[in-house]
Amino acid sequence: MRIALGQINPLITGFSKNAEKILTFIKQAVHEQADIIVFPEMCVCGYPPMDLLDLDNFVEECLKAVRFIQHKAPKEIAVLIGYIDQNRAHSGKPLVNTVSLIHNNQIIFSQAKTLLPTYDVFDEARYFEPAKKRNVIEFNQKKIGITICEDIWWEQEKHSGEKYAVDPVIELLDKGAEILMVPSASPFFSGKPELRFSLISDISKKSHIPVIYVNMVGANDSLIFDGQSMYVAKDGSLSFRAKGFKEDFAVIDTEKKSSRIRPYSDKYAEIEQALILGIRDYLRKCGFEHVHLGLSGGIDSALVTVLAVRALGSKHVKAFAMPSRYSSEASLIDAQQLCKNVGVDLEVISIEDIFPHYLKSLDAVFKNKKADITEENLQARIRSTLLMAYANKFNSLLLATGNKSELATGYCTLYGDMSGALAVIGDLFKTEVYELARAINTKQRIIPESILSKAPSAELRPAQTDQDTLPPYDLLDKILYAYILQHKTKQQLIEMGFEKDFVKQVLGMVARAEYKRRQAPPVLKVSPRAFGTGRRIPIARSIFEA
Repeated sequence: MRIALGQINPLITGFSKNAEKILTFIKQAVHEQADIIVFPEMCVCGYPPMDLLDLDNFVEECLKAVRFIQHKAPKEIAVLIGYIDQNRAHSGKPLVNTVSLIHNNQIIFSQAKTLLPTYDVFDEARYFEPAKKRNVIEFNQKKIGITICEDIWWEQEKHSGEKYAVDPVIELLDKGAEILMVPSASPFFSGKPELRFSLISDISKKSHIPVIYVNMVGANDSLIFDGQSMYVAKDGSLSFRAKGFKEDFAVIDTEKKSSRIRPYSDKYAEIEQALILGIRDYLRKCGFEHVHLGLSGGIDSALVTVLAVRALGSKHVKAFAMPSRYSSEASLIDAQQLCKNVGVDLEVISIEDIFPHYLKSLDAVFKNKKADITEENLQARIRSTLLMAYANKFNSLLLATGNKSELATGYCTLYGDMSGALAVIGDLFKTEVYELARAINTKQRIIPESILSKAPSAELRPAQTDQDTLPPYDLLDKILYAYILQHKTKQQLIEMGFEKDFVKQVLGMVARAEYKRRQAPPVLKVSPRAFGTGRRIPIARSIFEA
């Protein structure tokens, strides 16, 4: 059988555009003499639509687009598309997440999703009724089993002891499936592509049938979809893998061995591609063309500048240096050199004339009070005011430049450096920021070495460094990783060898900063647990010793 893979980047609510793109890929598949083309999960409406699903006209428009594809698709090819449908049963949730096989302008088979994820960023059980039955469809003398994304993840535990009650793959195999097709919308995190292949390879080895896995590509808000659709042969070997982080089309002949196998990228090359796609799609899908940011001369803003330029081009990126009395000349020189390296205009706006006016205005209120973090944060908020003024005047999006270590510990200023429309590196710990920057520099020395080598500092008071307030990043990030991503308790962290008072300090900082994170811009997700919808912690609570 000749099977085409339609790895597309759909737009949420872009029903007409999505349908036209799907038809374009179908025509290409016909030209390549494919018997069937497989598209991702929810490719007609985009994923995840979230509470748009509560709107009747959303589902109506989605179904109109399905009918449009059904009637326009060439008769000689079968088309497998994913979309939202009404639940035709008389009980349960009103909607189903489904895929349908279209052939000869008719829907000849439909299969709803069975396993509805409700962990991390997923909340599908909020909207959908799970499939009660799973069946195979015979096409071209082959019995095809169709599982939608999570339906193949039965054996992958989400938390200790958790298992789904139903295994769709086993049921389809028991019904004689000879090939498995898996339309998916599987978000990226570092290491996820290899995890997917391992899972699918294991299914193929145990069942001795091939698997066609077609994943969505593109970014929607915080989520990044990496594509990397694949064909895994019945012996579990990877016979084909599509491009990562780009739309792709390919035709697989199941009777022949494919040779297009791309090596997996290393960790930081993959993260770089993900963040670039995240920036690019966030702007494109929100209707913006330009971004800007405050460039301090430090590592975080330097990295975000490089990523923005690679995503959008230097003409669409503008940087601002906003020195105060505490800013070093070296930092300004570093910012200027970086902008020269990437071809970005740097505007220098000193806040030194503005800062004293703010202080004077507060003299009476702050009478007899010593200067402290209040005056430090005031500088960050002045800068934010100027950056947001530029955003309004020039219809440009402000990029936030804070990292995950800062967001975790609250070492960031509300309405100051936390301001922005998108937190580009908010899911990278500080040590990972340095590693990604160094990885970028191994190919081309873009980020000045002086930025990489100097001690990180907010430069909000004389001779300040981050380590005046925070523990050393190499130690801090190890605790944060274990606590946030691995859910280790205080006692478990101590048993891992971390000093008790140090653990208590870090966990206390994380707990107290929850209210800040709730007001942070969307964070591009590149780890298994990012701040945002995937980590839901109450703000008003007792800060207990976890």
